[in-house]
Amino acid sequence: MRSVVRQAAREGARLVLLPEGMLSGYAKAQVPDWSVMDWAALERELDLIRRLARDLDIWLVLGSAHRLTAPNRPHNSLYVISDRGEIVERYDKRLCSHTEITRFYSPGFRAVTFAVDGFRFGLLTCIEVNFPELFAEYEQLGVDGVLLPAYPGESIFPVLAQAHAAINSYWVAVSIPAGLGLGFGSCVFGPDGTPVARAGDRSAVLVADIDASDPRWEIAQMAARPWRARAREGSIYAERRVSDDPRSTDPTCW
Repeated sequence: MRSVVRQAAREGARLVLLPEGMLSGYAKAQVPDWSVMDWAALERELDLIRRLARDLDIWLVLGSAHRLTAPNRPHNSLYVISDRGEIVERYDKRLCSHTEITRFYSPGFRAVTFAVDGFRFGLLTCIEVNFPELFAEYEQLGVDGVLLPAYPGESIFPVLAQAHAAINSYWVAVSIPAGLGLGFGSCVFGPDGTPVARAGDRSAVLVADIDASDPRWEIAQMAARPWRARAREGSIYAERRVSDDPRSTDPTCW
């Protein structure tokens, strides 16, 4: 993991997004139950990668199980580690899968945003890609993009992420482990849904630029997003409602 972060830093990355469960392993795939988890070793490794973020002057979003007080199950979390090596936020996966919620994890209950160099990001995890309301929530919170680490099991996953980028007119970045055999790897989509960068399913590091001044995103950011916000608010339709014409108000009229 530290080697991957060093490689990303050499390629000019300012923020590194690592997959779901990257530090601890993901439940069932690598962790059959929490009795096998060496929490002390996990904490040592977390300390090492925090120091690396500080030394490289780089931000990290890192997937890991987050231990709670026994007998509570851990959270399936994303640590936000600043370029000073500090954990400044933590997102706990809210809408866990059936297996996760019945056997492995405690759910989280709040949205999380943070900013790096003037860009504000929201955080979601894996199966939450299936819940449009979570992406809409972050649009209303004014984020520039959503970071979506995952350990996916279906090839439709990047299509859903791409759709959320286009619908909400913000960037969506997906980080998954290499070699899952799904035919796709990590990917980044622009505010109109256009792929900015894609990795093969064997690629270890994907680097992409987020440039809000790029003319490609002008319509999505300056026209589509504010218009959709007005449309959701509804007044532009309410003031044009026809209420005194039976041909409008009578649904049986033909």
